[in-house]
Amino acid sequence: MLSNVKNSRVEPFKVHIMGCGSAMPTLRHHPSSQIIEIRGKLFMVDCGEGTQIQLRRYKIRFPKISAVFISHLHGDHCFGLLGMMSTFGMVGRTAPLHVYAPADYESMLTKEIDFFCQRLEFQIEFHPIDTTCRKVIYEDRSLTVETIPLEHRIPCCGYLFKEKPTLPHICRDIIDCYNVPVSQINNIKLGADWTTEDGEVIPNNRFVVPSDPPRSYAYCSDTRYMSDLYKMVKGVNLLYHESTYIEVDAERARMFYHSTARQAAQVAKASGVGKLLLGHYSARYDDEKIMLSEAKKVFPNSYLTHEGDTFDVNNL
Repeated sequence: MLSNVKNSRVEPFKVHIMGCGSAMPTLRHHPSSQIIEIRGKLFMVDCGEGTQIQLRRYKIRFPKISAVFISHLHGDHCFGLLGMMSTFGMVGRTAPLHVYAPADYESMLTKEIDFFCQRLEFQIEFHPIDTTCRKVIYEDRSLTVETIPLEHRIPCCGYLFKEKPTLPHICRDIIDCYNVPVSQINNIKLGADWTTEDGEVIPNNRFVVPSDPPRSYAYCSDTRYMSDLYKMVKGVNLLYHESTYIEVDAERARMFYHSTARQAAQVAKASGVGKLLLGHYSARYDDEKIMLSEAKKVFPNSYLTHEGDTFDVNNL
């Protein structure tokens, strides 16, 4: 697998690109799909046709995918879901699969499952999404996932994956020096000072070092340029923003509710993100380097995505 990962961290937070093309099939790109890997969990964002082949090609473990987040109900973002579910059944999956998608998808998906996948031995838990508002739709001990309303031809939203802040790290040598019992370490992590047997108060900052800042990733699927989108993705470490067209086709982008690479870069610059990823390329272009060139003129820390790429969501 190709990789743009520069730094490894104890707790991984990575984005694996399964597909970065748009609706028209090509031999160079697969339809939209990404795997978000964070703290031992795998989440899928969008599931275009052929995604399950990409999972095998890039050695993504099927059983570890716990949830799928669908941005909208255009085929290049969801046609691969039913086939992937069927394969999950054939490989013996038993863990529930959670599907987060626009509410209108539930009845269609239920009919497809009833017709094609009658003997699945795992539960499919559907979570209807309101694409018109910002809302935390998933939460566990280390992560939240929030919707990002977008402007497309049909209801559509992006997703913001954000780590929760963690407690500071303990300085073990200082703990041992003052004979702090293990039972008090969590109190010190929570901010308590320590008083020795002689009555000396040792300030909390002697015992701890700050934890790593929480990392975040925003996935902005199909959308036309939104001048206020930067407010919803402000300061994220890594931003994926669709860049279907180049600037000469800006009117076409506006007409079909898509964005240009330059417009994606404008959002990245205004929001102060760490890195910008471009994708959802129109089949009309033979080489996406012109997109990268247009984006870098506005936001130098821009990157093209390609199938098989892995990007680390680092604090920058």
